[in-house]
Amino acid sequence: MKIKQAFFAILAVFFILAINSSTVAVNTRDIDAVLKKSVIDDQDKKVIDVFLSEAVTELVKTRDFTSIAKVRAVILSKKSTQSQYAQQFSESAYTHIKAGFEQAQTLKTEERTTNVNINLLILIDGMQDLRLTDLAMGMLKDENMVIRYWAVHCLTNPAIVQQLNAGITSNNEPATTIAEQLKEVVESSKPEIIVHIARFAANINIPEGEQLLLQVADDRIKKYADWTVIHEFYDIILLKLLESKIPLSSQGMGIPLPTTSLSKPAIARRFAQLYSYTIQRFIKGQDILNDTQKQHLSSVLIEIEEKCISRLLGVPQVTIRRAIERDNMTALSDEHNRLLGDETSTGQLPSKFGFDYSTTPNGPKRTAPIPLPERPQKPVTE
Repeated sequence: MKIKQAFFAILAVFFILAINSSTVAVNTRDIDAVLKKSVIDDQDKKVIDVFLSEAVTELVKTRDFTSIAKVRAVILSKKSTQSQYAQQFSESAYTHIKAGFEQAQTLKTEERTTNVNINLLILIDGMQDLRLTDLAMGMLKDENMVIRYWAVHCLTNPAIVQQLNAGITSNNEPATTIAEQLKEVVESSKPEIIVHIARFAANINIPEGEQLLLQVADDRIKKYADWTVIHEFYDIILLKLLESKIPLSSQGMGIPLPTTSLSKPAIARRFAQLYSYTIQRFIKGQDILNDTQKQHLSSVLIEIEEKCISRLLGVPQVTIRRAIERDNMTALSDEHNRLLGDETSTGQLPSKFGFDYSTTPNGPKRTAPIPLPERPQKPVTE
C-alpha cells in the first residue's frame, strides 16, 4: 500500500505543477510576435527554433519543480494551428527535446536524470504531437514506473489516438508500431499503467488493438490465477472496456468475421473469465484478503453487474449487490453460476453470446469458467 501511495504522490506532484502557468524567465517577446503572423518566413522559423532551444534547455537545467512547471506551461502556450508555424514548432520541439533527453544522461545524479526525463515526457504529453511519440517510445521499458507511466501516457493520450485513427486508412504503421511496443511492457507494468494501455487498445482502430486488449486481459487473469494480482479496483475499467467490445446482436458472435477483427467470442470469454475470477477471489478471500482488497473487489462486482451485465442481458441486475450487502457467499456463488455457467450448465452470458471457456481450439468445450486455484502458501500483498 505504501508503494501505491508513493507512486500516486509523485504523479500528483507532477500533475499539480504541470498546470501552473505563471510567468518564467524564458523570453517570449519574439515568439509572441511570430504567433500573430498568418504567414511566416525563414527568420520567423529561426525565432521558433531559438525559443524552443532556450526553453527546453531551461527546463533541463532548472531544479525547482515550480519553475520547471512554469517553463512547460510557457512552451505549451506557444503552440499554434497555423500550418507553417505548427510544422516548424513540431520539428524544433523534436530536435531540442531529443537533445534534452541526451543531456539528461550526462547529469551527475540518477535523481536529476530521472526528474528531467519525467518532465520532458510530461512536456511531450502536453504537446499532443504524433511526431514526438518516437521520443516517448524510447522510454517505454524504463524500470522506473513513473517514467514508464508518462511514456505510456504520451503514446496513449486520447489526442494521439485520434490522430492515429484519422491516418489509419492511408498509413496504419504508426498505430501498429505503438501497439506492438505496448505489448512488450504489459506483463511488467503496474495497473496504473495498464489501464492506459487498455484504453488505447480499445480505442485504436486496428486489429492489433484488439490483440493488445486481449493480452492485457490475459495478463490480469493470470495474476488472479496465481494470487499475485494487486489493485483489483482497476479491473472495473478493464472489464468495461472488454464489455464495450461485445456486440448485443449476433453480429460477430460465432460467425465469420473480416480479417481486420478478432473473433468477438474471444473478447466475451475474457470478460466472463476475468469477472468470474473477481467473484471467486472475493468468495475465497473472505478470511485472507485485507479490508481494502475486499472493498475494491466488492466495488468491481457491483459496478460491473450494474453497468455491464445489465446491458448485456437487457434487464437490470441486482442479485450480486444484494448478496454482498447481506454477506451471503452462497447466493453470490449461485449468481456467478447462473450468469457465467458451471460444470453442469451453460450460463446466461455464454448462452446468449455463443462462447465457451475452452483454452485450446480442439479441446473439450467448457461450460464453466476456469476455477480459481487455492491461494499459494504466501502472504497476499497490496
